[in-house]
Amino acid sequence: MNILENFLEGLRSIQSNMLRTVLTALIIAIGITSLVGILTAIDGIKSSVESSFADLGANTFDVSNYSSNNRRSGGRKMKKYEDIDYREASLFSAKFKEDFGGKVSLSSGIGGAIQVKYLSEKTNPNVSINGVDEDFLSIKGYFIDKGRNFSKNDLENSLNVAIVGQEVIRTLFPREDPMNKIISFMGGQFKIIGVLQKKGSLGGGTGADRLILVPLETGRALAANRALTFQITASAPDVEDSEYIIEEARGLMRRIRGDELGKPDSFEIERADALSKDFVDIIGYLRIGGFGIGIITLLGASIALMNIMMVSVTERTREIGIRKSLGATPRVIRFQFLMEAIVICIMGGIAGLLLGIMIGNIISNTISTDSVFIVPWFWMFMGIIVCIFVGVISGIYPAIKASRLDPIEALRYE
Repeated sequence: MNILENFLEGLRSIQSNMLRTVLTALIIAIGITSLVGILTAIDGIKSSVESSFADLGANTFDVSNYSSNNRRSGGRKMKKYEDIDYREASLFSAKFKEDFGGKVSLSSGIGGAIQVKYLSEKTNPNVSINGVDEDFLSIKGYFIDKGRNFSKNDLENSLNVAIVGQEVIRTLFPREDPMNKIISFMGGQFKIIGVLQKKGSLGGGTGADRLILVPLETGRALAANRALTFQITASAPDVEDSEYIIEEARGLMRRIRGDELGKPDSFEIERADALSKDFVDIIGYLRIGGFGIGIITLLGASIALMNIMMVSVTERTREIGIRKSLGATPRVIRFQFLMEAIVICIMGGIAGLLLGIMIGNIISNTISTDSVFIVPWFWMFMGIIVCIFVGVISGIYPAIKASRLDPIEALRYE
C-alpha cells in the first residue's frame, strides 16, 4: 500500500469517527491558536513600535532630569538632583547650536490631567498640555494633519494658539472643522491653528493623541509661579558623528549644571533609537515566552491525541486482525495509524492557524491602535511543521502497538 492509499485510508477512518476526530482536532487547534496567536500579536506590536520610532533618527537624543531621584540603592536613598530649569535649557540650546550647528528643541510639561472645553463639549481630565518651540514637531517625529506649525510670531509674542492631538479633536469636534475654533483650558482661551496626525499609543507613551501643544512662553505663563522642568531634544548634524556629539553635549551640560569632576551626571542623556532597541529586546523575550507557552499547550494536546489514538487502536483491534490476515504487513499498519494522527493534527493546525492570526491581530490592535494586519508566514510554516511533529510523536506509540498485534488474537477480539 503506497502513501496515497494510506492517506485515503486514514481519511476514511477519520470520516467513520467524525465526532472523535473533530474533538481531537479541536485540541490541536487550541494549541496552535495559542502559539500562533501570541506570536502574531507580538509581531504586530513590534511592527507598530518600529513604525512609531522610524521618524526619530539615530542622531537624535534627549537631555532630561535624572530618573532615579527617588530610588533606593543598597538601602540608601540616592542623591536627588535639581530639575533642569529654563535658564539651563536655553543656555544649552544656544551653545549647542553655536558650537555644533545641530537642531535643538525645548519643551516642558505644563499640565498632565487637564480638562479641555469647547462650548458645551468637554474632554475627560486626562489631556496633557506641553509648552514647545517651533522645532519640537520635526525633532520628535510629529506631523501636522491640518493647519500649521507655530511661527516665530506665535513664540515671540506668547500668543494663545494651540496644536491639538487627534483624540481631543474627536471628543470636542465630532462633526465640525476644528480649525480656528476657540478652546479653553487652565483658565485661558486658545485658538486651534493645527491638528496633529494620529500618533498611536506606542508613539509617545500613553495618551500620545491626548495632547495639546502651546508656545513655550505661553506655557510658562500658564504655569504662573509653578516651577517647570524642561526637556531638551537635540540632533547631531551627521549620524556618523552622533556618538562624538552626544559626549560633547554631555560635557556642555555638565559645565552648565556645575557638575564636579569625577562625580556622576546630574541629568540623563538617552538616544532616540536606544528606546526602540529596548522595546525590540523586550519583544524578543516576549516571543520566547509566547513560544514556550504555545509549546506547553501543544504538549498537553499531543498527550490527549496519543490517548485517543490508543483508544482507536483498541476499538479497531478486529479490523487490524482482518487486514493482517489479508496480507497487510506491520509496516503498512504502522504507517496507516501514523498517517491518521498526522492528518488529524494538520486539520486541527489549519483551524488553529486561522484562529491564531485573527486573535493575534485583534490583541495587537487592541494594545496598539495603529497596528497593521499581520500575516505571520514564518509562524504559519512553523505551525504546520509543529503539527506534523506532534502527529508523529502522538501517533508513533499507538501505531507500533497496532502493528505488533497478533492477527489470530486480534480476530478473536470482541
